[in-house]
Amino acid sequence: MAHSSSTPGSGGFDRRDLLWAAGAVVAVNALGAAPALLAGPDSAWFAALEKPAIYPPGWLFGVVWTALFTLLGVAVYLVARRGLDARAVRVALGLFALQFAFNLAWTPVFFGAQDLLAALGVIVVLDVLVAATLWAFARVDRRAAALLVPYLAWVLFATLLNYRFWALN
Repeated sequence: MAHSSSTPGSGGFDRRDLLWAAGAVVAVNALGAAPALLAGPDSAWFAALEKPAIYPPGWLFGVVWTALFTLLGVAVYLVARRGLDARAVRVALGLFALQFAFNLAWTPVFFGAQDLLAALGVIVVLDVLVAATLWAFARVDRRAAALLVPYLAWVLFATLLNYRFWALN
């Protein structure tokens, strides 16, 4: 994916950069939304659960996840554009893929399997992997790492929510 921008060395973006970035954003959003199509909060089981006091309104989750997945897509693009021949880029993208797999696994475990404790285990691993991904992204592109900070904050909040659901139910 590495290629030169309109002004070499300037870090600027050309039309091709925007298309690659948009493609990454669409791909991350599409993959990220897929588990919710299989299992989600619109079940009698979830409705019957006691909700933690810190549980946000349901509509907020779609807004937040769309924004976060958009930031992740841009971050992935910023890292990938440095070139897959660089070891630091491959490590960063490998960690991204691994943490994203755990992100995608959480919804079916929590909502599909209805296993609050197993979901808590998945999300705790996700916390560690997101932090590692942020660190690896920072080694490649600090802007990309900065774009992961809101994601890390939200996943940590989601971990607290998952714990509270488990403790209450």
